[in-house]
Amino acid sequence: MALTLDEARAFHAEICVMDLHADTAKLMDKLGYDLAARHERPMPTIVNVFGHVDLPRMRDGGVAGQFFSFWTTPVPERGCTRAVVKQLDALDVAMQKHPEQLTWTRTGADVRAAKAAGRISALGGIEGGQALESQLEPIEAFSRRGVRYLGLLHFSKNAIGHPAKGRGSDPLAGLTAFGRDVVRECERCGVIVDLAHINRRGFMDALELATVPPMVSHTGVLGVHEHWRNIVIFARKYLGSASIEAVVDHIAHIIDVAGEDVPALGSDFDGFVVPPIGLEDISAMPNLTVALSRRGISDRVLEKILGGNVLRVLDAVPAWGKLAA
Repeated sequence: MALTLDEARAFHAEICVMDLHADTAKLMDKLGYDLAARHERPMPTIVNVFGHVDLPRMRDGGVAGQFFSFWTTPVPERGCTRAVVKQLDALDVAMQKHPEQLTWTRTGADVRAAKAAGRISALGGIEGGQALESQLEPIEAFSRRGVRYLGLLHFSKNAIGHPAKGRGSDPLAGLTAFGRDVVRECERCGVIVDLAHINRRGFMDALELATVPPMVSHTGVLGVHEHWRNIVIFARKYLGSASIEAVVDHIAHIIDVAGEDVPALGSDFDGFVVPPIGLEDISAMPNLTVALSRRGISDRVLEKILGGNVLRVLDAVPAWGKLAA
């Protein structure tokens, strides 16, 4: 039986809802975006490309944990490491101002403890291996700052490999020797390898190398909508429709093909994409739960999709070392 919106909100209060990808930290760094303030959506629906996430609306949406993804401009590569550090610093400042609301977490146990204490979990991810500036050493430093995943590619070729589309794309090229070293170093440092944006050959190379679970933080699926970006991201052009039902189609297809332990949520909110109707910002997450339940997805499987699968991977890739003071 389908959940009502009130029942979905109550369900979110009982579980740990997780989003794997939002670009909000860049807005905080570059525009002084106040994560603790409630923001009205600044843009009309047709161009609603940022201003999707803040702490009040995360609470409205019953979201327990948000991965903040740190992206950089790949050319020139020099300065990308510092650009990630500045986004990390912006989040640190928000936590210092609002320690009762937001805290760094790295493990499933951390997320559950933060929720029990009434705080929202912040976790870090990096979008694009150009952030390493062709060096392995930043991986350990980023891990100590709270980064839990590294997206090997974004829209440009880098020292690791080639993107699915963009500058330097090459469908025949796999991971470089350095790229293989990056996968190994990520595993040593407790950083999950994120395979969003990478080309198919590099994707398969990384899977072959991996000894702990990788992830795809934000994507759609090719079996529902044929698009170069797809291999579930809340972006209309990748979903193939402006409707929230398209998100459900992608998630249901993943369950049919790969099983209930695979899907998770990666919105790409604040990533200059237009979300579908019904998922206009982070506060609308219960609408997705209602839509999934209408397809007959049980509460047990809903809990996995909404966050349980993410927590399982966090626990399967142990966080390394201690968070830097």
